[in-house]
Amino acid sequence: MSSTPEDFSQFDISEQEKDKLVGEVIRYILFKTEQNSGCPIKREELTQLITGKNYRQRNLPAFVINEAKTKLSSIFGYEMRELQRSRFSTSSHHSRAFQSQQSVADAKSYIIISQLPADAYRKYVEDANKSQVTGFTFVVISIIHVAGGKIAEESLWHHLRRLGLYENEESHPILGNVKLALEGLVQQRYLQKEKVNGPEGSTLYYELAERALDGALGDRIKEYVSQV
Repeated sequence: MSSTPEDFSQFDISEQEKDKLVGEVIRYILFKTEQNSGCPIKREELTQLITGKNYRQRNLPAFVINEAKTKLSSIFGYEMRELQRSRFSTSSHHSRAFQSQQSVADAKSYIIISQLPADAYRKYVEDANKSQVTGFTFVVISIIHVAGGKIAEESLWHHLRRLGLYENEESHPILGNVKLALEGLVQQRYLQKEKVNGPEGSTLYYELAERALDGALGDRIKEYVSQV
């Protein structure tokens, strides 16, 4: 929600300065989203855009980020959504590496989601050259969904190999390095991974993360699975 003039006056900066800061945050979000294939943007990065210019007002970063959120919606048609980190379903002991990964991931972060109707988005926005990459995302999420929301790494690769996707393939015509493409889904927060220690050693699991659990995407996956 946009702040009132009374809210803005507390920061002792001009309207032009405020608009410039908001514009820089919006540009950063749009550029970083395109550059990093939709990976979440940490709130800390947006805050540093403001504090790095020697603005020291404590609440100014939150004010500017909220203004940017409002304008992204009203002008660009994007919802700026804060991701809530989901927790793993298992109670087993985690490796130190995973604990470190999770502590970093727990920091506030954002993604932007188009508010256009699906047909309009496909017609005017969606990049046809990336449709097969999107298909890979959908297939991986569907496999894990059918497995109950969580799957061992070897089992996931077993299913992917049946589709002609191999973990040691580094020059796939669409995905390039297939293993890195899968890791990209972790970075984009469609998946999260966990290493579980057992009597026969450790096993890596993939589990659906926040973006894969989004209501709209979840409905599409359920419809796809029911048709299959």
